Amino acid sequence: MDLQDQLKNLFPDHVPSNEPEEVQNEEHALFIQKEPLLCKYEKRKGNATTIIEGYEGDIEDFKILAKEIKTKLSVGGSFKDNSIIIQGDYRDRIMTMLKEKGFKVKRVGG
Repeated sequence: MDLQDQLKNLFPDHVPSNEPEEVQNEEHALFIQKEPLLCKYEKRKGNATTIIEGYEGDIEDFKILAKEIKTKLSVGGSFKDNSIIIQGDYRDRIMTMLKEKGFKVKRVGG
């Protein structure tokens, strides 16, 4: 008994449709803010970290931005307490990436 037969037994009144479902692919635009993002350098437990703070838009947008930064730089990191924490000192590269997206960025610490 294959999967289709099992589904017919479970849902005898269901009529399958052969029309393909429409999937909408929308480009999601990030919120561009007036205040600059703060890009800081810290040492945590002896390891260098880059912290990005000060985003005023939606938290989901900031999480998308964090994931994009981590994948482009091929580094680890996390999103905690409304800040992006990237492993390593990548301030210069992150700042150029954010400026290309239209953000104002301010370098803090060293």
